[in-house]
Amino acid sequence: MRWLIPGLLGALVLVARPALAEADLERGKALYATCATCHGADAGGNVALQAPRLNHLREVYLVEQLGKFRSGLRGAEGASVQARQMAPMAATLPDEQALLDVAFYIASLDSAVPEGTVEGDVAMGADYYNQFCGACHGPTAEGNVALNSPALAGSDDWYLMAQLKAFRDGSRGAVAGDRTGRQMRAMAAVLPSEQALADVIAFIQSQAEASE
Repeated sequence: MRWLIPGLLGALVLVARPALAEADLERGKALYATCATCHGADAGGNVALQAPRLNHLREVYLVEQLGKFRSGLRGAEGASVQARQMAPMAATLPDEQALLDVAFYIASLDSAVPEGTVEGDVAMGADYYNQFCGACHGPTAEGNVALNSPALAGSDDWYLMAQLKAFRDGSRGAVAGDRTGRQMRAMAAVLPSEQALADVIAFIQSQAEASE
């Protein structure tokens, strides 16, 4: 089955890469088989392997992140163990069309919103989120495709915590050329404490639960 790229995603991809006009879900499914070992057949994630849920993310964001792993902008020396594991896995995807096919296949899947594991003050988290996060990620953490800002609601909260810490300590977003990573490093740094991270994540989790 082949899906035409819809809406703004199609415009973004077609402007940059005219040859990538449609995604092949059957090829995406075959390519995803390796990913399923960690992320699950439904791309719902596996906390035991520290593999996050993926199926709530938009295709354009998935393509970008897979591209970062392939190019070394993510998963290079100094990154987390999990990110360094992802880099060679992404490198097995043979071309940019493969990134698109896998991304569309992942986005076609579904699973339940993960249960919350991070304890925080939702009201305080809402204040922090509205000040520092909502302009890019949307008022209910639904993401913004125009800014290529991913949906945060529906993510594993333990993964969000790990990524915010990685942005703060420089193990993510510090590689030259990672423009969006640098932006996130700056935003994560304004949160004053680890408790503030937990509060923001508790608010994001509340938005996911409200949408079920």
